[in-house]
Amino acid sequence: MKITAVDPFYLRMPNITTAADGTQDTLLVRIRTDTGLEGWGECDASPLVSLAVYCCPMSHGNIINIRTSLIGETLEGPADVVRLSEKTLRNGLDIQQIQHAYSGAEIALWDVIGQQLGKPVYRLLAEMSGTSDVAHPKLPYASVLFGDTPEATYHVAVRLCEQGYRAAKFGWGPMGKFGEANDIALVRAAREGMEPDAKIMIDAGVVWGTDYETAYNRAEAFAEFSPTWLEEPLAPDAIDAYGSLTEKQPSVPIAAGEGSSVYRMAEDLIVNGGIQFVQIDAGRIGGIMPSFQVRQLAEQHGIQYVNHTFKSHLSLASSLHVFATNPDFDLLEYPAAGSELSQSVVVEPFPVESDGTVQVKELPGLGVRVDTEAIRRYLAPVRIEVGTDTVFEQTPL
Repeated sequence: MKITAVDPFYLRMPNITTAADGTQDTLLVRIRTDTGLEGWGECDASPLVSLAVYCCPMSHGNIINIRTSLIGETLEGPADVVRLSEKTLRNGLDIQQIQHAYSGAEIALWDVIGQQLGKPVYRLLAEMSGTSDVAHPKLPYASVLFGDTPEATYHVAVRLCEQGYRAAKFGWGPMGKFGEANDIALVRAAREGMEPDAKIMIDAGVVWGTDYETAYNRAEAFAEFSPTWLEEPLAPDAIDAYGSLTEKQPSVPIAAGEGSSVYRMAEDLIVNGGIQFVQIDAGRIGGIMPSFQVRQLAEQHGIQYVNHTFKSHLSLASSLHVFATNPDFDLLEYPAAGSELSQSVVVEPFPVESDGTVQVKELPGLGVRVDTEAIRRYLAPVRIEVGTDTVFEQTPL
């Protein structure tokens, strides 16, 4: 089959705030073929910057946009997804945003191929890697922001507990901004609001930059509340600082990796940063295949792979297929407090089962269907002109 259309869609809430909430807007990508099949993907990046990578006029042989690289190409199996990724990234070698932007298209390509072959994506990955194709349930942890105060955080935790979550991650907000006592109070509130046997995770939101000493001291202070990990206490590229932090063997394991926009960044954090949990966003690193390669690296190094997902259940689907077949990678970041936009993207979101777990859907492709009717009201009209030429005009949903 041939790729006939590659359409990015800029969706946004009416009002955007400075809160660290990546569900306020998004870029979805739809790929259509001459057989009538269509696949969808989602990018976790600045939507308009990413959209430009799909349509920017060619500057030279190393700056060729994504649509030009894909439209008209043949797509028959997983090997074609790999081939087209190599072609597109090579053509856009000098476009710095290209992995972020291409993530949506790469995910959509897997969705199309899965539908064409009648198999869920995780089975295609298993066939390519020669590994088990048995999917395993995951424990979802509700991913939320800290409240503005310890008291507000406590109420957030209580609400999550009442909703049946057995694990929750609290992040960003005031963490690291008002001194050690407030940081400890926030974590204490999160722990007290959840059930005693529930898992809690702490996301520091890169607040300590390269200051690994403060990160270590906070990890030791948080240890009495038994968090599963301390996430991103340092900047994404602070590899030496991460290495210094993990060499001190803090009492709380260290997690990082969501900022990895290429495989090499994740590899650096694992090999030289010494982290114990690597968190990968398929919508940032270039899609499903580079995420799967990081999963394999985590297996080789004996550390835990976890998805990073703070978008819609379209993103959740792409992330879940990456590590569905590894029974030891049993934690799933689960968007629990996203915007109305993020909750409207798919027709049937992933349910939390009666046993408290989430399972990949045994359906072809990603296994989810985009609700075009529901998201149409969030579609932002975009038109880009250069001189008298229209470079891009938003395709209707």
